[in-house]
Amino acid sequence: MSLYPLKFTPLYKYRIWGGEKLKTVLHKDYQEKNIGESWEISDVKGDETVVSEGFLEGKTLRALTEEYKENVVGKTVYNTFGTEFPLLIKFIDAKTPLSIQVHPNNEIAKKRHNSFGKNEMWYVMEAEKDAELIVGFNQKVDKASYVKALESGRILEVLNNDVVSKGDTYYIPTGRIHAIGSGVMLAEIQQTSDITYRIYDYDRVDATTGKTRELHTELAVDVIDYSVSDTYKTPYSKTENGTSTLVHSPYFKTNIINVKGEMNKDYSALDSFVIYICVEGELDLLWNDVTYKMSKGETVFLPASIGAVTLKANNADVLEVYY
Repeated sequence: MSLYPLKFTPLYKYRIWGGEKLKTVLHKDYQEKNIGESWEISDVKGDETVVSEGFLEGKTLRALTEEYKENVVGKTVYNTFGTEFPLLIKFIDAKTPLSIQVHPNNEIAKKRHNSFGKNEMWYVMEAEKDAELIVGFNQKVDKASYVKALESGRILEVLNNDVVSKGDTYYIPTGRIHAIGSGVMLAEIQQTSDITYRIYDYDRVDATTGKTRELHTELAVDVIDYSVSDTYKTPYSKTENGTSTLVHSPYFKTNIINVKGEMNKDYSALDSFVIYICVEGELDLLWNDVTYKMSKGETVFLPASIGAVTLKANNADVLEVYY
């Protein structure tokens, strides 16, 4: 039997800063409180998502790749990563701010943690009035002045705050300090890694442990990129009923597709899997005379062996992710 468009059962993660929007806005099915993350497609050890329907139901991505090899992920991905899937796809809901953090690059993550590094990107799906993200520095600092600001409790003074709205996109390369602020819900595409260095956490106490969360001050100092940018937001222009570039990096490529009516997408020349993340509206994905319905907050994985699909919608926005 041939591979088909795959939906996976999400994994829901408690977070001290989590809210209810993954349930109320994206209609995720869970009962716990303070769920901050929905892991849509994951190959993180111990947190592997499984196929939710069809004859492959219950299988992990790794099991699929072991069986179907490059037909799942593409020749280049298979030759580079073997059965390890290189990306992790999440939805994140921040009721209160996340910790200020930074991620190591591939080399440091491999040496310290035997892991991939964590380059990532954000696509803002919902933002309350005046909601912010912290991305990078707002002034020139070096290691010494950063440490001084951190130790004196003035770290927030040197960080860049951006007020955000729906559709704003940010690429967060390794080394760039960042944090999601309260009132923001977003889609996150990242390398398969759960390595985070927490720099500052507002002295919060986690109600589940009665303790403050661990900081990684010393690990972070040598990882941080201390440079300053004029702007950290990724510029793009969305085209009606077209595909527009968001972030193309060495680790993943993400476009946004606006679907109004019917669109044919031909991937026969693309040596990669494709992941669709619906970020607005509802649409039908047609393949082999089968219709797969997607709504805001749903994710579908197209194995590399699928050459073409048709998308139909009145007006929907879909992130298109591939390697």
